[in-house]
Amino acid sequence: MTMKLYSWDLSPYSARVRMQIYAKGLTDIAIEPPPTYGTPKFYEDHPIGRIPLLQIDGEAMPESDVIAEYLEEIYPELSLLGATPRENAHIRTLARIGDIYLMNNTFMLAVQTRVLAAQTPVTTGNEGIVALLGGQLASNTKALDRMIDQGGFACLGRVTLADCALVPALFFLENLLPATGLADPIAANANVAAYWAAIQREAYAARILVELHRGLEERRELIRSGALEKMRAASRAAREAAERAPSA
Repeated sequence: MTMKLYSWDLSPYSARVRMQIYAKGLTDIAIEPPPTYGTPKFYEDHPIGRIPLLQIDGEAMPESDVIAEYLEEIYPELSLLGATPRENAHIRTLARIGDIYLMNNTFMLAVQTRVLAAQTPVTTGNEGIVALLGGQLASNTKALDRMIDQGGFACLGRVTLADCALVPALFFLENLLPATGLADPIAANANVAAYWAAIQREAYAARILVELHRGLEERRELIRSGALEKMRAASRAAREAAERAPSA
C-alpha cells in the first residue's frame, strides 16, 4: 500500500493530519500539493473539491476527521486516542471544538472580511455578521477553557488527536482575528492561553506552526502580487467546467 497526503501549508485541516503523521512518526506517507488542484480534472476526480486528501493506491479519501480516524486504525501504535471509550469521547469532543466551533467560524469570518483575500480587510455592510461570528468565537473559546487540561496538552497528559485539531485552530484565531478588528479570545481565557503557550514548545506542534506561518506569508504575497485573484478565478472556472461536464 502506497499513500500520499495532498496538502497545503496553510490548510488547517491538512495541518491537523500532518501533525498526526509527525506525532506518530510515520515515514511512509508522502506529503505534497495536489498536482491537479484548480483544474477541471481535480473537481472531476474529487467531488468535494477540498484538501486534505489521502491517496491510497490511487484512490483518494477526503475529510480530515475521516483520514485521522483511518490512520489511527491502520497505525495503532503510537496511538493518539485514549485507553477507554470515555477518553476517546473527550478527545473527539475537544477536536470537534477545534474543527467546528473555532475553525468553521473563523473561516466564515475570513469570508465576510476578506482577510485571506485582500490586503485591507473589508467589513462594510457585514458588521452585524462579523460581530456575531466574533461573539461565537469568544463564547466557544470560553467553553474550551472549561474543558481543556492545564498540563501542557489538551487532555491525558500527552499528544492526542485533540491537540492536532486545536493547534491549527488556535493559530488562525491568533493570526486572523486582529486583522478583522476583533480581539483575540485566547488571551481572555487563562487555561486556553496557558495551553497555547505550552503546546507551541512541543516538537510536533512547533513543526506545524512553522508550516502554517510559511503558508500565511505565501498567501499574503499572492494577495500583494494579485496572483491570488487570478488563481481563484481559474479555480472557479475549473469547478464550473467540471459541473457542466456530463456524468459518465
